[in-house]
Amino acid sequence: MAVFSVRNNHRRRYVILFLSLACFLIYRHFRGPTVKIKINRSMGLRVNSSQFTLGGKPFRILGGSLHYFRLPRAYWKDRMLKMKACGLNTLTVDVPWSLHQPEKGELRFQGGLDIESFLHLAVEVGLWVILRPGPYIGSDLDLGGLPSWLLRDREMMLRTTYPGFIAAVNMYFNKLIPKVVPFQFKKGGPIIAVQVENKYGSHARDGNYLSFIKEALQERGISEVLLTSDDHDGLKYGGVQGALRTLNLQKMNHEDIKYLETVQPNSPVLVTELWTGRSDGWGGLHHSLPAEDLVAVVRETLRRGMSINLYMFHGGTNFGFMNGALANPSYKALVTSYDYDAPLSEAGDYTPKYHLLRDLLSNFNGEIHPEMPGVRWKEDYEAAILFQHLSLWDALPYTHENLPVNNGNGQAYGYTLYETTIIKGGFLKSGHNIQDRALVFVNQSFIGIFHQRNVELAVPDGKEKRTLSLLVENCGRVHYGKDMDNQRKGIVGNILLNHTPLRDFTIYSLDMTPDFIDSLYRAPWKTVPNKPSFPGFFQGRLFVNGYPSDTFMKLPGWSKGVVFINGQNIGRYWDAGPQQALFLPGPFLNSGMNQVILFEEAEADFKIQFEESPDLGMTVDI
Repeated sequence: MAVFSVRNNHRRRYVILFLSLACFLIYRHFRGPTVKIKINRSMGLRVNSSQFTLGGKPFRILGGSLHYFRLPRAYWKDRMLKMKACGLNTLTVDVPWSLHQPEKGELRFQGGLDIESFLHLAVEVGLWVILRPGPYIGSDLDLGGLPSWLLRDREMMLRTTYPGFIAAVNMYFNKLIPKVVPFQFKKGGPIIAVQVENKYGSHARDGNYLSFIKEALQERGISEVLLTSDDHDGLKYGGVQGALRTLNLQKMNHEDIKYLETVQPNSPVLVTELWTGRSDGWGGLHHSLPAEDLVAVVRETLRRGMSINLYMFHGGTNFGFMNGALANPSYKALVTSYDYDAPLSEAGDYTPKYHLLRDLLSNFNGEIHPEMPGVRWKEDYEAAILFQHLSLWDALPYTHENLPVNNGNGQAYGYTLYETTIIKGGFLKSGHNIQDRALVFVNQSFIGIFHQRNVELAVPDGKEKRTLSLLVENCGRVHYGKDMDNQRKGIVGNILLNHTPLRDFTIYSLDMTPDFIDSLYRAPWKTVPNKPSFPGFFQGRLFVNGYPSDTFMKLPGWSKGVVFINGQNIGRYWDAGPQQALFLPGPFLNSGMNQVILFEEAEADFKIQFEESPDLGMTVDI
């Protein structure tokens, strides 16, 4: 009887414990955010003499830029929580037209482009949002985030009131803006401000353009405060009536601030892009802004009562072919990593900048910030051996022959192969009509490379008909400046052999899309020979034991090409540096076997190494 009583007591305790736990979980689930702050939603962000107000109360924008399209969707919330824990209150996000509308038809808002889900997460985490819908966003993206199909109109004038451009913008905004309107502050959402275009003052080729964009936003329901954003060169011409002018800078420039206060008196100062670092170009060095320098600028802006937005707070990765390019002083394509030397690294790790900023903002706010989320585990997987090979020439029957492709929208990214017949040798001249780089072959034998600084090659003599092949790569369209209208890629003019233009090219699209990679499964892959032909595709497997973790791919012994994991384009690699390792996020991997495909132009080591830490190359201070 005593034994039964003891067991009964134990059972009763377990039931009470279980019910208590269940009640706690139900309470946590339904109670909403931990802290609810009452705020007057009828009064959005307002500009008063020397400060902003939000909901009628003084407000300082402490923001950071975060691009949903440069990181896996599974990591959106993690990066936002780390932003919140740093002491920031506002998230600034750019919307890339080129990714949402890669062709003129249906727009894409699924998966990693689901901006509505991204904004819902901002609400959940407790961050306000500054939305930058473009149409041009810059952001070091290919063509500044404008879709390349716009350039199929030979008369196109981007970022103007040219009818073809205006019609395309209206079509885009008709789909995008209704999705974000419900997220505005006065409708209960997180969006407190919307930016009109980006850095237009340095472009300034059409005096009516900014007014058109402003009205296009407002006509579709945007009612929050509007901003423009310009650096030193664009401040004079970058404004539009009814929008607050804001600054971009990296070092404190008192003349810019004084000029802004002259043209826009009795207004608070917002630095919309306080650059935390800089993007890197292939063949250069990795740029680093010392943490102390950044913190000194932030400290000074706060002391002056200014609002700030850190561009970037977290950079992420230029997956696929989304990277832009610089035009001046000469063409230079940007690397795959968009680490940007930001406070949060490419892989989402904390940096000295993060810790110093967190301490500074904690002292400034006098608040205890949320706890810092944990850092994700990195794995140095066993090397992946690439044991199958497919020559480029053997892959051609499985590709698109003759353009146009992409449902008539033209090839946006990747490689294009041009082939014609020649009957003699001599001097082959590109005359800068190769955009951007071409491997040249005669009867599939490599004879040289055309690029920006090499525009002439010698073609060996021969008496019989031979096939001349030019494998042209779009390395990335210029994302800023006066050259954007001239960013058509491929062979854009005459290629001369002994001063005679070559004609009758057969053209193959090697756009490296998921559909393209899928098409190669039907191709005749072979075991890797001792001396494989180049260019070519190499295939292998990566085994992941347990839950997939982040890792970094290193490719010593390889030359230049593209990596695909489970059909997803991770990006370019190039031994020209500076970047020596590609970030591979865990969400892109499966537990168990993973398919690895490399397209390599010239040299192979037949294996990929995986490491726990990044390698962005030799560093130079900004």
